[in-house]
Amino acid sequence: MTVRIYDIMACDVYWDFEDSVGLPKEQHKFLVSFFPSDTPVPDQIDSIVARGPGGYGVAFTNQMFTNVNRDGWIYDPSLDYHWYMLNVPAGFLAEGTYTIEVTTKDGDVLTRSREQRSAPSRAIVDSYLANRDRMAYTLTSWSTLAEFGGPDAYYVYRLARAASLSEFDTQKLLWWDNIYIRRARGIEPLAGLNKGFVDLPVELAPGETYGVFVEITDGNAQGEANICVFQPHRFLAA
Repeated sequence: MTVRIYDIMACDVYWDFEDSVGLPKEQHKFLVSFFPSDTPVPDQIDSIVARGPGGYGVAFTNQMFTNVNRDGWIYDPSLDYHWYMLNVPAGFLAEGTYTIEVTTKDGDVLTRSREQRSAPSRAIVDSYLANRDRMAYTLTSWSTLAEFGGPDAYYVYRLARAASLSEFDTQKLLWWDNIYIRRARGIEPLAGLNKGFVDLPVELAPGETYGVFVEITDGNAQGEANICVFQPHRFLAA
């Protein structure tokens, strides 16, 4: 068996993308990440299903994730690993245990579970909404909730060459601040905590427009997150 689960997410999402017409702000998502494999993980997957309290169940699709389908796999070439994400526009999750079940084409069944709590979600979302219009952004810095007396939170920064949301390709990021890997490797146990800036390891072209996406969450390990706030993308010239 070469498919191995690294970690999962089953958490609330506050979806604040400005051009997402018809989609509710309160959603949830599931994510399962895998260790690198000699054979690409998508070629080995038969099915992935998320299950939760009260008979909850939803299936992932074995396809490439896009901003349109919001369901499928994403490949990170910098770490040579795949992860699957499914965004569900159906409100926040009920509290309780959520399990992601992965069945491979060889018939192996892998599972991983986590507990979802509502209080952290509400605290971060309420603080975000109270201060949203006061938050400032540049290509390399942003306001944090802690600056306004809000709760501690972790910040995930992503950068792409893009001038609009349709051009912002999660599969082709110029760079992202992978707080999860730094935490997992023990390099920085509190990676991303109340962090409002990045030192870019890539050079920006003067005059070119870049897209910045800063996500707010309450955990820097996938399995510890109860909430992710998807802030609006910012498109700024270098």
